[in-house]
Formats: sequence, C-alpha cells, structure tokens
Amino acid sequence: MTDMSFLTTLITDSTAKIVLFVLDGLGGLPDPTSGLTELETANTPNMDNLARDGICGLLDTVGIGVTPGSGPGHLALFGYDPIRFEVGRGVFSALGVGMELGPEDVAARVNFCTIENGIITDRRAGRISTDENARLCAKIGKVIVEGVEIEIVPEKEHRAALVLHGTGLSDEVSDTDPQRIGEAPLECDATSVGGEEAERTARIVNQYISRVVDIISDEHPANMIVTRGFSKYPNLPKMTEIYSLKPAGIATYPMYKAAAKLVGMDLIETGPTLADEIAALKTVWNTYDFFFLHYKPTDSRGEDGDFSGKVKAIEEADAQIPALMGLRPDVLAITGDHSTPALLKMHSWHPSPLLFHSKWERRDSVEAFGETACVGGGLGRFRAVDLMALMLANAMKLEKFGA
Repeated sequence: MTDMSFLTTLITDSTAKIVLFVLDGLGGLPDPTSGLTELETANTPNMDNLARDGICGLLDTVGIGVTPGSGPGHLALFGYDPIRFEVGRGVFSALGVGMELGPEDVAARVNFCTIENGIITDRRAGRISTDENARLCAKIGKVIVEGVEIEIVPEKEHRAALVLHGTGLSDEVSDTDPQRIGEAPLECDATSVGGEEAERTARIVNQYISRVVDIISDEHPANMIVTRGFSKYPNLPKMTEIYSLKPAGIATYPMYKAAAKLVGMDLIETGPTLADEIAALKTVWNTYDFFFLHYKPTDSRGEDGDFSGKVKAIEEADAQIPALMGLRPDVLAITGDHSTPALLKMHSWHPSPLLFHSKWERRDSVEAFGETACVGGGLGRFRAVDLMALMLANAMKLEKFGA
C-alpha cells in the first residue's frame, strides 16, 4: 500500500482530468440459472468498448474477506486507508443532510423499519418515500433526554440522521440495528472501553427510542427505528492538501455527499438522475481536475434482492457513458465501493470489478466488463486505497521517485 504522505512528496502540476465513476455495490454473484452476475448479464456495449481499450482488475476495499460499509468503501477509493481513518456511519448521514456537529455531539444513522410482535419484518419499511420519512421525522420532532437535545432529520427513503447535541457524550456505544430481519431490535450498550460517558449515552439512546416508539407505533409500515454507526466528527486531511487536486463531488444521496465533503471536495448541485449528474459535471468541467461521480441504484437493487432490477440499473448507467466520454477525461476509473450481490441482499466481501481507461496504461485481453473477465485483467487484484496512486500516475501528477 502506498502511503498517503509519501504520495504528497511526489505531486507535480498537471492539467489532466480524472473521473472516478462509482457504481455503488457494482459487484455481484452468478445467477444459479445463467451462471452470470448482474454485470455480466447486463447489455453494456459502452463499458465493454472501454474495457477492450483499457485495462481491468479487481479491488478489495478493506481487505480480503472483509465486508465493507459504504463509508470505508468510499474513503478507500479516495486514497484514505479505511482502517487508519475510521469514520462512523452516523457522521456521514448527519453531514450529508447538513446537520451541525459540535465537537462533543454524537451522530447515528437511522433506519425506519417495520416491527411485528417485537420482531423486525422489514429493515427498510418498504423503502418508504422521502416525503413520508420527512413527515415521520416532523412527527417525532426534537426530544430532550437528560438535558441532551436529540434531533432527527430525513436523509433518503427509509434513512434518517440522528444527532445528540450535548456534553459528556461518547460514541463508544453499540448499534440497535441487528441488520437482519427476523430478530428484535437490540438495546444500545456501552462498549467495553466506553466508560461512564458511554453508559450515559447508551441510556439516553434507549430512552429516546422508547419515546419514538410511543409516537409512531400506530404508523405502518414505518413503526420503529433502529440506529447504527454512532460517531463523532473526525478531522481528515483534505484531498486538496494531500494531492494538490481541485476535486468535485457529484452525488444524489446525502451519505455520498458527506463522504465527498469530509475529504475536501466541492459539492456540485445536481438533479436526481445520472443524466442530471453528468450534465452537472459538464458545467464545472473546466473548473476542477478530479471528479467523483456516484450512482446509487445498483446498490439499492442489490439490497432488495432484485437481480433483474440491478441488471437494468447497470444498463442505464452504461447508456450514459457516451455523454461522459464526450468530455474526453484523461483518466477514467469505473468501479464499486463494495459488492452487493442480489443473491445475498446485502454488502459482501467479494472484490469490486474495476475498469481503468487511460492512454498511458497498458492494455490487457479483457473483451467485456465483468467479474470473471476482471479476474484475468492486467491490473490483477489489489487494495482500493492504491487506486488513487494509479489515477494520479496516469494523470502525470506524480514525479519520479529517487535518482
């Protein structure tokens, strides 16, 4: 793994443009009937053409066998070792919706869910609309527990962000989301290293959830909340300082806007579709030199277990490739932040396929973009945190090391 501080010593000026196109949860597993993954099933003539003219490989976001969350997945793609720079999901959710986080505040990610007889039957409450989410958050309102103000704000669909504003709080507390159906929500507990502040924080969280249940228990399908990723605001070095880049982030989901914001990207306003995102990218093409472009539907359909829906989402992304390539990026990387196989209905440890396109990179024998083909790709299998060095090198932004 190339050390971030070492790369900083090699940075040099270049006018090259880099695009990192993240199809969230891109990787999949073969359908038992066809033997093909979602990506291999999809009709992707544009990405296949790029694969033939580029070089492919596989990325491990955190490490072999480790299933990554979306936060670590994106940090790794931006060149930040997710083990060294650990950021809780709550921070991503809170920043993504514009909530203020003081140095002692604690944030968490919330899922509205469906509970029947004390058991979770749907972790996403049928993916309620964002408008319904906003109505429920307004119904809950701000709550004061033991002098701590607790605020909930809608994020997207069934997701919301929660912030505990106060002093004497700790993020060393456990999730209440078991992350599977057929189980009861968990109690929030202090971790073994949490201490008295963590015990108090856990007690406050449990009291808060109890109050929320009293308020929304008569709702359906969203009659309960579960929480995860309790965290405080981190101080990460910025991409502008490390790589001397001027980076722009283009995403529709708050979580990914927050990831971009944390590492110093300017957020570009965009409409809801990928076509809107690429149109927004075009408007700032001459202003920036690094572009993070995020696409969510591949992950959503994978989590739903919707194999054909994920195939369609991939095809819709492929249809936008000509518009993206019309800008003639010097370096283009297309990959995922993790795999979300529809067969598993969740994130998995499987490496993400990578398509890399640059006139300075060697070619390989890959004829179509897919997991099986990428196994034999010229880039091999490597950690996602090293992708940034490869992009910088192909953008002629790294000087020679040594005499």
